[in-house]
Amino acid sequence: MPRLCQTDDLTEDQTEILKAVRQFVDERIIPVAQELEHKDEYPTDIIEGLKELGVFGLTIPEEFGGLGESLLTYALVVEEIARGWMSVSGVINTHFIVAYMLMKHGTDEQKQKYLPRMATGEVRGAFSMSEPGLGSDVSAVSTKATRQDDGSYSITGQKMWLTNGATSTLVALLTKTDEGADSVYKNMTTFLVEKEPGFGETAQGVTVPGKIDKMGYKGVETTELILEGHQIAAEQILGGEPGKGFFQMMDGVEVGRVNVAARACGLAWRAFELGVAYAQQRHTFGKPIAEHQAVLFRIAEMATKVEVAHNMMVRAARLKDTGKRMDVEAGMAKMVASEYASEVVEASFRIHGGYGYSKEYEIERIYREVAFMLIGEGTSDIQKMIIGRSLLKDYQLR
Repeated sequence: MPRLCQTDDLTEDQTEILKAVRQFVDERIIPVAQELEHKDEYPTDIIEGLKELGVFGLTIPEEFGGLGESLLTYALVVEEIARGWMSVSGVINTHFIVAYMLMKHGTDEQKQKYLPRMATGEVRGAFSMSEPGLGSDVSAVSTKATRQDDGSYSITGQKMWLTNGATSTLVALLTKTDEGADSVYKNMTTFLVEKEPGFGETAQGVTVPGKIDKMGYKGVETTELILEGHQIAAEQILGGEPGKGFFQMMDGVEVGRVNVAARACGLAWRAFELGVAYAQQRHTFGKPIAEHQAVLFRIAEMATKVEVAHNMMVRAARLKDTGKRMDVEAGMAKMVASEYASEVVEASFRIHGGYGYSKEYEIERIYREVAFMLIGEGTSDIQKMIIGRSLLKDYQLR
């Protein structure tokens, strides 16, 4: 049994789920990831296999056809999948966030309507908050939902960076609404926008222009979303009440940050595996390079960073499962995991030497993928602002 990335006090069900996912990753993801990634080809067979495993309904309650597992279980599954190919974990991330938001904030009717079909993967979710000029300044959302005389809404605006933008059929969309509140944060509403999969006009007034070409994170599509007078019923407001969108989205972002931390952990874990294996196979000056002190020290540092990131991610997930607010812990886990993953991947890249630059080797792909961890769900600088402000409140001088 490998020493790294072990998690204490798991149930028998959790252990069996992780065992099944790890076998799936080793047998059906790792052998094809290089080829699919270089072709930027959607992993259809892999996704169908994950549906059969029940991954799309992992955290959805059993009453809605899911497995009813915890965020911790989900995070550990994401870590395993990202170890095989980070893009695949991205396919289920936004789906999971939308399911989580429905479970926590949806009306009974919305839960009944969507969760059973999300559990099977029939309905696929996408999470849409960012805009072309927005970044992390959520208060600057410009996509506007205007209330009509009959109580429905008309949505116009442009969204950016939708993972699953084309394959999704349900988008949790943050908009600005005029609720008469004195705070910009109370004038935001989340809508559940239904659309068809594909590119072009996928619903009335909803257009998915095409894939954004990226340096990594290939296979899964990242898109824009353009809305021009999209007519939507008030029943599609998440929770049924306008003005709560910001707080709903921030709740979703917390679990999203745990997800990105888990993805970073998976990348770091795989980079370590590749580096330590190559260091024992490659010989210089009559011995494996793993026996040279410089490389041995690098291996030790890599392993330590993998362990620290994994344990911080696990702590954040467990805290979220208690229902407590954990913006600081999620931010810490995301920041540490993404930064350490970047460092571990670069160290493994250096161990590979010139071969690391070749597309024949996995580390070349991982080197490009890990960059996304540094910016996904908020940069490290954003995490530091969240962490620092909260700590100043906790440790305020009396």
